[in-house]
Amino acid sequence: MEQGGMQETLISLLPIVFFIAIFYLLLIRPANVKRKKHQDMINALQKGDKIITTGGLICEVVKAEKTFFSVRLNDDTIVRLSREFIAYKLDESEAQE
Repeated sequence: MEQGGMQETLISLLPIVFFIAIFYLLLIRPANVKRKKHQDMINALQKGDKIITTGGLICEVVKAEKTFFSVRLNDDTIVRLSREFIAYKLDESEAQE
C-alpha cells in the first residue's frame, strides 16, 4: 500500500474514532460512575439506616446479608429485600420529615 492510501484510510477512520470517544465520554463513563457510586452506597449500608426501595417503600435496615437485606417496614413487619431493589439511602434530615 502506498503512503497516500494509508493516510486516506487513517483520515477516513478519524470520524469513527471521534464518535466512539464522544459516546464513551457522554454515555458510558457517567453511567459507570453512577453505578459504582450506587454500589458503594449499598455496600456501606448498616443496621438502622433508612432506605427507599425502587418501589417507593421507606424501610429501616435490620440486617445486612450477602445478597439480601432484612428490612423493617413497620413495628411488626420484617421482610427480606434483594440488594438490587434499593434505590437510595435517606439522609438523617430527610428521614425526620
